[in-house]
Amino acid sequence: MRVGSNSDLWPCGGLSRDAFVELVVSEGARLYRELPWRNVDDPYAVLVSEVMLQQTQVKRVLKHWERWMALFPTIDALAAADTAEVLTQWQGLGYNRRALALKRACEACSACSGGALPKTAEELEGLPGIGPATAAGIVAFAYNRPSVYIETNVRTVFLHELFPERDKVSDRELAPLVELTCPDVDARGWYYALLDYGAHLKTLVANPSRRSAHYARQSAFEGSRRQKRAELVRIVLAEPGITADELARRLDAFERAGGRAGATVQEFESIVADLMSEGFFRREGDVFLP
Repeated sequence: MRVGSNSDLWPCGGLSRDAFVELVVSEGARLYRELPWRNVDDPYAVLVSEVMLQQTQVKRVLKHWERWMALFPTIDALAAADTAEVLTQWQGLGYNRRALALKRACEACSACSGGALPKTAEELEGLPGIGPATAAGIVAFAYNRPSVYIETNVRTVFLHELFPERDKVSDRELAPLVELTCPDVDARGWYYALLDYGAHLKTLVANPSRRSAHYARQSAFEGSRRQKRAELVRIVLAEPGITADELARRLDAFERAGGRAGATVQEFESIVADLMSEGFFRREGDVFLP
């Protein structure tokens, strides 16, 4: 465990660093979850799990991860896969951009590093769709090396135990504490403990993440532009060659079936233009193809 000038930043009046570590280790052992992507030596398998878990609950990811790994077992396999098939297999996880980014990250690794994933957070962050948290997670879980991994469950533990009376606690305040507690040996096990204890705390405390400075209530999915995007992608994947008029009619019917006003022509054209520019599908003449 690294101890340096950051040790002066440890919050006063609550648990000491040693007591905090002891608590997390104990609770982590008691609450440990056996998940298929844990304790694996394949960095790609960890990458897939981390991207899937970015904005999706564990129970939903469980249904997809093993099937994904069977269909696309390596970086090179995903890099070579048809984009439409990748998007089809992603359906049900939400936030389809992640699937495209994951494929593009694998394409970059396949082309530039012989199908191997980088080993440093800095290099990992240079890949599409990989931000600081995902990069730190890969360093810890794939390579079992220390990193500063801050995601919602980790954040929950630090807020609950070290800042019980504070609101608007920033990740900038948490980062040195996360670094100070992450051990040099078995960083992977430490973060498993934090994740499992944090997930448990969320069942006991009403939305503890609200006290983070980075907390933002997610907007409703029903009727949102995000839902319309997802529906258009789903339709084109299921019915390649669908005409523009039929696609617009189907989106309008989808909205009305949900008790909402139909989609306007301007909204339809705007969403379609965005989806095409992002690489979800293309238009050939009057038809759309994945």
